[in-house]
Amino acid sequence: MPSVPPQQTRATTPPPAPDRRRTAFAEGLDQLRAAATTEPGRLRIIGAVLALLVVAFGAVTAWQVNDRATAADSVLNRSQPISSDAADIYRSLADANTAASSGFLAGRAESGENRVRYEKGIRTAAEKLVAAASNSDPGDPSAAAISKLNRLLPEYKGLVEQARTYNRQGFPVGGAYLRYANEKMQKEMLPAAEDLYKKENQRLRDDYADATPYPWAAIALGVVALAALAWAQHRNYRRTNRVLNHGLVAATAAATVVLLWLVVGHSVARAGLNDSYDHGVRSLNVLTDARIASLKARGNENLTLVSRGAETKKVGEETYDAYDYDFQQDIAALGKGLALAEDLADDTEGGKPVTAAMGNMKEWQKRHSAARAEDENGEYQKALDRVIGAKGATGECFDSVDANLATALKHETNEFRSAAGGGLDAMSGLAIGAAVLAVLGAAGAVLGIGRRLSEYR
Repeated sequence: MPSVPPQQTRATTPPPAPDRRRTAFAEGLDQLRAAATTEPGRLRIIGAVLALLVVAFGAVTAWQVNDRATAADSVLNRSQPISSDAADIYRSLADANTAASSGFLAGRAESGENRVRYEKGIRTAAEKLVAAASNSDPGDPSAAAISKLNRLLPEYKGLVEQARTYNRQGFPVGGAYLRYANEKMQKEMLPAAEDLYKKENQRLRDDYADATPYPWAAIALGVVALAALAWAQHRNYRRTNRVLNHGLVAATAAATVVLLWLVVGHSVARAGLNDSYDHGVRSLNVLTDARIASLKARGNENLTLVSRGAETKKVGEETYDAYDYDFQQDIAALGKGLALAEDLADDTEGGKPVTAAMGNMKEWQKRHSAARAEDENGEYQKALDRVIGAKGATGECFDSVDANLATALKHETNEFRSAAGGGLDAMSGLAIGAAVLAVLGAAGAVLGIGRRLSEYR
């Protein structure tokens, strides 16, 4: 048998690996690298980047300016009016309480004017509470205070009516009802109204904080866009020896206008808003606090005669009539508030009523001391005449203080609205204008680069 030749073994090779599909991003990156090796490709990339920068600058400018304009509008038309309403609730409650004690002292001789003042205070507080409730959102921090005041207001009014009824019948228990009504006002209602006032003031400060910061992101993008446009024109000049490219010049002009408009417009708006706070809101807060202090002082002065020493307070080793002690604290707070309001007043029209109120307060203190001396000497009727009498009474001083403070508040409100309105007007049209100019600038950049590209065709 013939021999079989030996078999040679072949080396086995592995099958070729299947082709891995490349992602669209990787392919696009390769195409971009390939395009960047030619001048037309580089011009297309430069045009796209310039257009993107200008459009981004306009979009960020419109966004940030719109946010600040919305906050400024809220300051002028929402936050400050609501804060003012909260202050009116506080003031109206204190005014009604003061009128109730004055009417109680007068008894059957209570004037119709005093009764109207009491009813007006209660009605104003109720109306402002309804407005505050309609402006509060679910879960709003102010909702609890509003709900509490809505519950307590009818209770207080009922106590005052019972006090008035018993007083006119000559029953001493009327004084107890009035003191209980005053305690409900001082310890429950006014603290709730003050809490509401503070929360609304905080909302106003938050809106100011949103409206006044500079739009640094937009400014930075504007500087970057202008630098990129300048570089592109310099590159164009070095490669073609042409000084101007109309499209790039138009884009640069549009971006420059937007940047200048943004910086100058926002600076003017910021100055107006800061002025409205420094010479409007701060003065309004101080004057409101002073007016409330005067109302509380008047109420405590009346209750000093209503209680006839039934309520005392011990401070250290000394014992004082509780209501007269509170009167002294309130009149001191009024003096400090008026002094601060004088310092904040930036014109004669605003300072004149505050100075007049200061003089009225000093005369009030003198007459109060005389009334207290009569009361302590057992001359109750003379003391009563010095407090609620027709002439030379402390009531005249209180009315003058209140009237002068109302005049000052009206003036400062006008000052606030003028300054805040000017700040808001400085931003009007900026968001839309920035968006339109950015689109035009981007179109100019694209057309300018397109003009260069046409030279390669």
